[in-house]
Amino acid sequence: MPEAFIYDAIRTPRGKGRPDGSLHEVTSARLSSLTLNALKERNGLAGHAVEDVIWGNVTQVGEQGGCLARTAVLGSDLDERIPGVSINRFCASGLEAVNMAANQVRGGGGDGYIAGGVEMMGRVAMGSDGAAIAVDPSLAMRTYFVPQGISADLIATKYGISRDDADAFAVESQRRAAAAWAEDRFSGSVIPVRDQNGLTILDRDEYMRPETDMQALGALNASFQTMGEVMPGFDKVALMRYPEIEKIRHIHHAGNSSGIVDGAAAVLIGNAEFGQANGLKPRARIRASAKIGTDPTIMLTGPVPVTEKILADSGMEIGDIGLFEVNEAFASVVLRFMQAFDVDPDIVNVNGGAIAMGHPLGATGAMILGTLLDEMERSDRETGLATLCIASGMGAATILERV
Repeated sequence: MPEAFIYDAIRTPRGKGRPDGSLHEVTSARLSSLTLNALKERNGLAGHAVEDVIWGNVTQVGEQGGCLARTAVLGSDLDERIPGVSINRFCASGLEAVNMAANQVRGGGGDGYIAGGVEMMGRVAMGSDGAAIAVDPSLAMRTYFVPQGISADLIATKYGISRDDADAFAVESQRRAAAAWAEDRFSGSVIPVRDQNGLTILDRDEYMRPETDMQALGALNASFQTMGEVMPGFDKVALMRYPEIEKIRHIHHAGNSSGIVDGAAAVLIGNAEFGQANGLKPRARIRASAKIGTDPTIMLTGPVPVTEKILADSGMEIGDIGLFEVNEAFASVVLRFMQAFDVDPDIVNVNGGAIAMGHPLGATGAMILGTLLDEMERSDRETGLATLCIASGMGAATILERV
């Protein structure tokens, strides 16, 4: 079976996902096209160089609807003979795009692919697609649906994670992200976003708050306490599913949860023949990928069972992994992951994560995979694992091995 290699991985900076954010004027299609162009130019791709563009985006309505992947290809400098397909596995869409491309290559479905994703959260509001699991009572009641913030607080309660634990993790994420930018660790992967006149709109992540400390976070009110305890009272729904828990402790707030941002990322994947034909050197082998379904109420615990699955499938143990990227959707997600595997915090999210830099839903999976690869090279680690929790109760993971 052919092996699938990563030849390049890039991302845009993350812009604040609101009207005053630097990327707010850029459409989802244009940001996607700019990212595809950058990947094409960096790698000298010509003609019908890749089989397909697999593009993740979560809220597929308005400008992010209508097979955004194909729209992005047509808006880019790629050959129009290259098709595009949009996928949605919620927060793991960008990683799932990479995994699908790698599996296509392994299965002989083409020599090369571009995979990644985009989310312009300041332009297309999260939840504006009206997901059935949240709005259809027959589904919501059957699955004990609660919003993700309630799920994050449920994880904290069930696994003994305190607010101080979560806040300290958030402060460290901010510190690590600021240090990574100060040490120029992202320069090889982050592409500047320019306007029609070639002027730079944004060339670094703008959501970060490096001055964050425990005192500042301690002053913030819990974001999900009212919806949990008062209206509409989601805590009672969660406790019906988890009756062993007496009361949910609400510990999450804006400072220890992921930020709403805009951004895009792309990964160039191919077999050995693809690299030879295009004069490219592989950076890493995609050793394995996995996905799994989990309980939709607690929802965000997926990184634990999917990591167990991918390790078992690969004949590996947790100690065989040199670095981890675990998406910081909420602090409790990563803290639970480290607790479950007794992983050294020094090798998890070394350069900070979504709490500091933001979580552009459809792009994040591809972003953290690129960050993982960069750090594997910088710190001379042979293996790395990227994983994300996913809405509705799922998990996804990918293992990289340097070549």
